[in-house]
This record gives sequence, structure tokens and C-alpha cells, in this order.
Amino acid sequence: MHVKAIQINSPSLSDVNHSSKEAKLEWLMDEYGDMVLRLAYTYVKQMQLAEDISQEVFISCYKNLDGFQHKASYKTWVYRITVNKCKDAIGSWSSRNIHYKDIVSSLFTSGTKSTEDSLIEFEENEEVFQRVLELNVNYREVIILYYYEELSIEEISELLRIKANTVKSRLHRARAALKSSIKEEV
Repeated sequence: MHVKAIQINSPSLSDVNHSSKEAKLEWLMDEYGDMVLRLAYTYVKQMQLAEDISQEVFISCYKNLDGFQHKASYKTWVYRITVNKCKDAIGSWSSRNIHYKDIVSSLFTSGTKSTEDSLIEFEENEEVFQRVLELNVNYREVIILYYYEELSIEEISELLRIKANTVKSRLHRARAALKSSIKEEV
């Protein structure tokens, strides 16, 4: 008796484009959920608020999926929504007047690494990441998008709706501020 192996593949982008609205949303959440949460956290520095923003991002995606015109990639579209939701949250009264503390390490633990490996990696990067979080939001967002999310300068430019040279300038200034901050500590 021969048993045929069944291979289950995750849906491709072309499959998603021809599927239901709910399937598209599920794909977006699987594909970009972790990145949205990390990006939101880097803006608001509060895990609970970042989780709330992530939910709002995907609710907004669901509501606007029918109007998505494919002028940008899904990734850029989701990031743009995230950035806008974060900026709205930062500007709100509650964000300016209520502060929460969260454990940063819970954001960066990965299911594919052992707990020990994740802890070691976190301890090695914690100081630099904390310094990044202390940067002005204009510098912080380009550092996070470029180094942590690995977006190109062009993608960041499109996402933030600023010129590529402005992105380069902010990256340069952010690196200089980080370098100066680290030298002060030493």
C-alpha cells in the first residue's frame, strides 16, 4: 500500500489576490503581524498600546482591502497604516499623559530559537536597542525600518512619504547620535 504525502503550502501572493477578503486579512496578519507589532512598539514604547495599534492596523486593512489599488506592495501599505496609527497614538492625550512599563524582551523572543539563545541575543542587543528607543521619533523610525525591518532606503522613503535623501540624512544623524550616546557611556 502506497501512501501519498500531502504537502501543505502557505498561500502565495497570487493565491491571496484571488481569495476572499478574510483569507487576504489572514495572510496579511501571518505575513506582517510580527513586524507591525515591533514597529508599533518602537514608536509608542508600550507593549499593550503596541498590541492595540496592531489590532487597529489589521482592522483598517480589512476595511480597506477592497480599495487597495496595488500601487504599492502590501508590505508598504501595511507599514504606512502602522506608522499613521502610531503617530495618531503618540499625538493623543492619553499617550502624552499615561505611561506604562513593559518588558522589551517579550517582543523579541522567537519560537525558532531556544530560550537561552534568545536571552543571550537579547542581552547583547538590549543596550543598543534602548539607545535607539531614546532617539527622536524621526531618527528612531528610520533606524528601526532600515536595520530591524531591513527595508531599503527607497522603501522607507515611500513608506514615510519623504525624499530618499531625507532618509539618508536621518540615518546618518541617527547613527551619529547613537555613536555619541554610546561614547558618553564609556
